[in-house]
Amino acid sequence: MWITVDAKDPRPMYQQVADGIKGLIARGELAEGTTLPSVRQLAADLGVNLNTIAVAYRGLQDEGLIAIRHGSGAVVAARRTTSVDEKDLRRKLGAVLTQMVLAGMRRVEIMNAVADELRGLQKGGRG
Repeated sequence: MWITVDAKDPRPMYQQVADGIKGLIARGELAEGTTLPSVRQLAADLGVNLNTIAVAYRGLQDEGLIAIRHGSGAVVAARRTTSVDEKDLRRKLGAVLTQMVLAGMRRVEIMNAVADELRGLQKGGRG
């Protein structure tokens, strides 16, 4: 499983881990039924505290993306979250687009960036 955490990233470490796993699920790199590394193993691999991974896994479970089975670990449960609020997603998208505009990006650059990210998520013909 290829995810990274960055101390310079303003997001909390647990959020970086959760977002990384979400990306792998969205791209189809982690299919339903795939067993995730144990909390201990992933924490060691990323060099973070066990609680960081536990919080990330609990959040993913709350979203319906993974199932945690005590004693046997966590598995990918679905490719779609059960907690989608379209208005909230649009608000977040609007905030990111605003940041891009304020950073001086032109419309064509923004559209290309969005298209590139979407293509990355839809590799393998999924989505």
